[in-house]
Amino acid sequence: MLIIDSKDCENIDKALKKYKKKFEKAKILVQLRERQSFTKPSVKRRGEILKAVYKLKVSNGDLD
Repeated sequence: MLIIDSKDCENIDKALKKYKKKFEKAKILVQLRERQSFTKPSVKRRGEILKAVYKLKVSNGDLD
């Protein structure tokens, strides 16, 4: 649960902006999407390896 401390004189738009920023930092939406379907550990690991290889290629400039 996210709690936003707002002062009485603070604008509702500012409080909403704080809430949205805190919501993004907490990565709640990402967790919900991950929980919607089960992915096997081997598939997760394969994705991590492919991502690392891609980043390595980009950093070396070998991407075609």
